Amino acid sequence: MSVPLHFQTIAELAPQLASGRLSSIELTQAVIARTKAVEARVRAFNSYDETDAIDQAAASDARRAAGQSRGPLDGIPLGLKDVIAVDGQPLTASSKMLANFVSPYDATVTQKLKDAGAVLWGRLNCDEFAMGSSTENSAFGPTHNPWDLARTPGGSSGGSAAALSAGAAIATLGSDTGGSIRQPAALCSLVGLKPTYGLISRYGLIAYASSLDQIGPFARSTEDAAILLGAIAGHDSRDSTSFQTEIPDYRAELKTRRGPWKLGIPREYFGEGLDPEVGAAVEKAIAFYRAQGCEIREVSLPHTRYCLDTYYIIATAEASSNLARFDGIRYGHRSKDGKDVLDVYQKSRAEGFGDEVKRRIILGTYVLSSGYYDAYYLRAQKVRTLIRQDFLNAYREVDALITPTSPIPAFKLGEKSADPLTMYLCDIYTIGVNLAGLPALSLPCGFTKSGLPIGLQLIGQPFREADLLATAHAYEQAHDWHRRTPNL
Repeated sequence: MSVPLHFQTIAELAPQLASGRLSSIELTQAVIARTKAVEARVRAFNSYDETDAIDQAAASDARRAAGQSRGPLDGIPLGLKDVIAVDGQPLTASSKMLANFVSPYDATVTQKLKDAGAVLWGRLNCDEFAMGSSTENSAFGPTHNPWDLARTPGGSSGGSAAALSAGAAIATLGSDTGGSIRQPAALCSLVGLKPTYGLISRYGLIAYASSLDQIGPFARSTEDAAILLGAIAGHDSRDSTSFQTEIPDYRAELKTRRGPWKLGIPREYFGEGLDPEVGAAVEKAIAFYRAQGCEIREVSLPHTRYCLDTYYIIATAEASSNLARFDGIRYGHRSKDGKDVLDVYQKSRAEGFGDEVKRRIILGTYVLSSGYYDAYYLRAQKVRTLIRQDFLNAYREVDALITPTSPIPAFKLGEKSADPLTMYLCDIYTIGVNLAGLPALSLPCGFTKSGLPIGLQLIGQPFREADLLATAHAYEQAHDWHRRTPNL
């Protein structure tokens, strides 16, 4: 049985485009048709422009006809989370605050994708300003998980995950501040990669927490993730946190790097709160690696218990600072009832921001305030150093770590909305990676008895994405979890 175009991978579609058996217009039309068929139920998009997408596809076909193909991404429809700037397209961060804002420039990753010939397709829903774990905190309404429409796709990049899982894009980009790529990838049965901090430029990404945010790909396979990473990685002088390092051919090295690897199992990640079905699936994945000759050893990350507290001090402090610019004066929502400048500030922000964003701004402002900075923010930064050192100590013994991505499968929409702390715990296995600036990848490793996806997380060493992808690829090649698609 042939796989529909909208469920094929970049690696499968690129040769068809190169040989002329398929045109970019045909592929883009198939993705548009699929989007229209499922969007009313999934609600992954904030906006899309069919005419613009077809024009991009036509330009790709013309390049290829002239012998000027730009590589495997040329003509491939890709979706972008609505916090990544695309010149002339809406940039809302899923917030009323930016409801009518149109970006006047491209993010660096956007320009890189354009240079690679990709067809940029749609603005994808997310938790407002990327703050959340369920894509319910959106001014556009919640996104639904294609595997069970009554459940969340995860967050904050839930639209990016749901669109790809549903076949409404061939691949997508998201951003990951505390697990916002990996957790939705796990809940939607996708590959999701959070690269090393500094590997990919953040220029043109609406900032949530600048020392934690990182853009990364969602893909159907590790090979597709490698293709996308190769296209968007690299130093950018416009981002002061961008790191100068050699960018390998991730796709080529994916197939040449072989194990066996030394893999660490953090004992702190397999305790209370882990769903039994999730734990069993991850244990089977560990057994697979052991059977392949990998050395599996238990390691300890003793400061894991402080990760959640540390994250929500640092992230909210940076959010408070970054979101101060949205004041209703220069751009964004402005209250019509303001009596003076201060009143405009207060009412515009009160009307423009949702509850979760307000919660984080208030908490962040508090921990940065006079008399509390040393007690909270400064202390959290010191603990952050200890958390990173835990990982580096582990890497003296092992090549990578293997853990669950999410402690639970996809939960029902509205189930955790009234209890923010319970929602925050959904990221317990992912936030340490962001605090330490490390690369990590989630890939499908099974399903629950009720048919919900389960994700496996691999945590790598700084700037060792090639090894991380190769380790994941070894598992993927022996299993077909990533080949399964939801029945919408």
